[in-house]
Amino acid sequence: MKRIHQVLENLGFSPNDIKVYLMLNDFGSSKAGKIAKQAKVDRSSCYSALKRLVEKGLVSYVLIGKVKWFQATGPKRLLYYLKEQQEDVKEILPELDTRHKAAKIEGQVRLFRGRKGIQSIFGDLLKTEKENLVFGNESQLEDNMPVFQKQFVRRLKEKNIFVREIVRKDRTTPTSNPKKTRYVPKSVKSPVVTNIYGDKIALIIWTDEPEGIIIENAVAAEAYRSYFEFMWEHAEKETNKSKVATFYDS
Repeated sequence: MKRIHQVLENLGFSPNDIKVYLMLNDFGSSKAGKIAKQAKVDRSSCYSALKRLVEKGLVSYVLIGKVKWFQATGPKRLLYYLKEQQEDVKEILPELDTRHKAAKIEGQVRLFRGRKGIQSIFGDLLKTEKENLVFGNESQLEDNMPVFQKQFVRRLKEKNIFVREIVRKDRTTPTSNPKKTRYVPKSVKSPVVTNIYGDKIALIIWTDEPEGIIIENAVAAEAYRSYFEFMWEHAEKETNKSKVATFYDS
């Protein structure tokens, strides 16, 4: 049930929308008063939720006499609703992209918060399709967002994005996608994961509510890349003793 609530919330459902939709989905056709009572929302909020769900095409109604009887249109309608949303977004993307490029400035810094924000950072990395240089990774993505991590690794494979990582010797958990890995002493610790790709630097701080920053600046990215290459040359190459299993080995 918790997962259902989470997915519906991600689709833009309000808490009352979720209660009303699930009540109709679970119990079938009903009048507004009964829906409000069973969904445990006040009548005014119930009518507002029903109106939104009808507009989305997820709830329909019939008039029996002068009374409206509401019913859910079926769970598969959610897929059609999502596809309609995607089509709407595709339609406006060209104009939004043009306006975004026109407003873009050199040295742009963007701040992201929460797991959705972290997903946006990795989405930007995938969109850039450039080699990713990583240091400070302690498998935080695997530990905190395992489902998304597997999706992310699959997309890296599909896009053939090359990844190099510098990690601590004592790390034994799978890494995100290290086609090449080198090692630094155990004493080298960093609470921040750094990703360098294209003209961008993404810094991710893994706390209870993770935060991330994307710095888009060619000069800064080149400086970080030079720093990474220096560390890469002085880090130890992989040995049989330090080798760990990765998702890319499967």
